[in-house]
Amino acid sequence: MPKMTFILKDGARQEVDAPLGLSVLEIAHRHHIDVEGACEGSLACSTCHVVVDKQWFDKLEPASEDEEDMLDLAFGLTHTSRLGCQIRMSEALDGLVVRLPAATRNMMVDK
Repeated sequence: MPKMTFILKDGARQEVDAPLGLSVLEIAHRHHIDVEGACEGSLACSTCHVVVDKQWFDKLEPASEDEEDMLDLAFGLTHTSRLGCQIRMSEALDGLVVRLPAATRNMMVDK
């Protein structure tokens, strides 16, 4: 089974099984990793923002315009930022490394 590594907010690394076809968000939830995903992967928020390791970023499918729009709302945006709900695990991504940002910005919460 493919694997991926999450670098947690405290810097700890957690390697997990990453079934093919699942999103990074789904994989995080399966392994109880603190990635919010407030919109449940419907591209309506940026709470599943992850920072993809530079060596893996160019192996991803390009972000859609909708994903780019949501990323503009993400806290701590970098040039390798992506939404975890939009990265689907494939054989080519076996070993993927993503870092969780220090915080998220949830615009879906009632104020």
